Amino acid sequence: MNRRPLSVLAVLMTVLAVSAGPVAARDEQAMWPLQDALNVPEAKEKLNPDIKLYFGNQKHSAVVKDFGEWKTNKKTNAFGKSDKEACEWVFLSAVLELQERAVKEGGNAIIDIKSNYKNNERSSEIEYMCGSGAVVSGVALKGRVVTLGK
Repeated sequence: MNRRPLSVLAVLMTVLAVSAGPVAARDEQAMWPLQDALNVPEAKEKLNPDIKLYFGNQKHSAVVKDFGEWKTNKKTNAFGKSDKEACEWVFLSAVLELQERAVKEGGNAIIDIKSNYKNNERSSEIEYMCGSGAVVSGVALKGRVVTLGK
């Protein structure tokens, strides 16, 4: 019986298993530009123009009614996408969920939107946090659903 093909297969499987370890463990966090994500064609098509978005400490009119703080934590398959592309896609998903909550609660804006990836809060008027792994990217946001005066 010839055992050579079996030993070659065992060596190949070992090499693949050892080299896959660092890839599977990838967990990088990066800040990405809000405007890039808000200006992709899908965002322009899907975002609700009636629910205004205010990131970090951006100025807004007076709050008439506060419906509380809401969180979202979204993930997306990042396979075959650049980190930026995957992060923009999942960011859009997270913002859409906040807008859906505002509609449900009766608000017309989300204010004080902050990144909250792995409960690490970051407030910015120009960037959001996205985590990228080997095959998944994620964005977590939180913000206050409110009704703003005119």
